[in-house]
Amino acid sequence: MKWLIASDIHGSAYWCERMLELFKREKADVLVLLGDILYHGPRNELPRDYNPKKVIAMLNDFANGTPCEGPHRILCVRGNCDAEVDQMVLGFPIMADYGVIELGGRFVYLTHGHVYGEDNPPKLRRGDILIQGHTHVQRCVEKDGVLFLNPGSVSIPKGDGYNGCIVFDDEAVAEAFTATATLKTSPKAGELRGIGLEKGAFRFVSLDGVL
Repeated sequence: MKWLIASDIHGSAYWCERMLELFKREKADVLVLLGDILYHGPRNELPRDYNPKKVIAMLNDFANGTPCEGPHRILCVRGNCDAEVDQMVLGFPIMADYGVIELGGRFVYLTHGHVYGEDNPPKLRRGDILIQGHTHVQRCVEKDGVLFLNPGSVSIPKGDGYNGCIVFDDEAVAEAFTATATLKTSPKAGELRGIGLEKGAFRFVSLDGVL
């Protein structure tokens, strides 16, 4: 199964369209959204083509899928900029504070990052993975045997970040690339990470050039 993991769309129709195009191009099975979907937030500049109503329509159409394929699978957690009114207009659940997926005997903990995150993690075991957004900067670091990942922001990258997502493919073989690259805390687009995974790889992807 292949996941497209994205965060912090912040109402940008331009970058949301590119994210959904990447989902199709990658032939992903699940879209994971780590919060901050519609509102740009009082601390941020307006992203390119700020149009929350258009983002609502695009995401709801995507969630509904097609008569042939059926609905798309979306797993979403709540960000600090998401509110109950956002849930009223979106046709898939967005208000969970976190989600947990079992992956080969380890937990993948999904959260936005404003409550639990790399600096304030929940109780995790060695080998578990925490994936968060919130900071708008790509991140990949291992601490005490726990892998912390951040796809950055779809629409408003900060620092040395870029408009990007993470693709996880459980059919990829980690051994093929872990020996060729040293773990970096700020991964560039195209870099693969399979730290500690017998099978499966996380790939950081830039949205620049999509479409």
